[in-house]
Amino acid sequence: MTDHRDRPAPILANKHHSEASAFQPGNLLREARRQKGLAVREVPAICVLDPDGDLVRRLRRNGRATADRDWACYHSELDRFVEGDVEFGIVGCVVGASYAVLVAEQLFAAGCRLLISMTSSGQLQPIRPPPYFILIERALRDEGTSYHYLPSSEFSQADAGVLAKLEGAFDGLREPVLSGATWTTDAPFRETERAIAAMTARGLLAVEMEAAALYAFAQACGKRVVCFAHVTNQMGQEGDFEKGEADGTVDALAVIIAAARRLG
Repeated sequence: MTDHRDRPAPILANKHHSEASAFQPGNLLREARRQKGLAVREVPAICVLDPDGDLVRRLRRNGRATADRDWACYHSELDRFVEGDVEFGIVGCVVGASYAVLVAEQLFAAGCRLLISMTSSGQLQPIRPPPYFILIERALRDEGTSYHYLPSSEFSQADAGVLAKLEGAFDGLREPVLSGATWTTDAPFRETERAIAAMTARGLLAVEMEAAALYAFAQACGKRVVCFAHVTNQMGQEGDFEKGEADGTVDALAVIIAAARRLG
């Protein structure tokens, strides 16, 4: 009988990080355009991932978002909106590490130059009552996607140059923007009490579902990505998930615009 105990877990096995992928996002977009009869059109240089979908829904309700009918991704819808003199692309309901990176790969293949992710998250450190924002400097890799992009390590890191450019960018906003580390998980309904206690003891500020994978993708592929966590709940307490005015979209959009002005 073969003993498999010495084999690495499948998520760590047969990863060849220096090799090119056999399946490129540009090829997928090309074939989707061919099949659907879509025009070749670049996405805006600055794009936003909106996992909760609140921003997209509000922009649509207010008549500010226009659907991009030439967005060739099979799995998502892209809207465009303008703030000042800057056009943004935004994709709603991109929940979880693997989906976020799948869409990110295609956005950058289609002309994106800066990707901003704004996800809701659960509070770990009781540093202040929610809601508030965290500029994620590093994220614990408790998901699977990041291991396909980078060798095993505890954290994925935001680009130091990007973080440096954002110093002072959020001063004066109505809702505070803190900085620190988060815990990226694939399974929010498997956050046990002991796991939460362990992550809190490590000083992690919040738990979310995308940042570790997005930062690993950004590092591996040389792309500019910045992730924010909108802390909106205290891990399932009664009365949780109060995001603020207009489901938190007013303040979330202010953070996104401030970041885009510094990094765009």
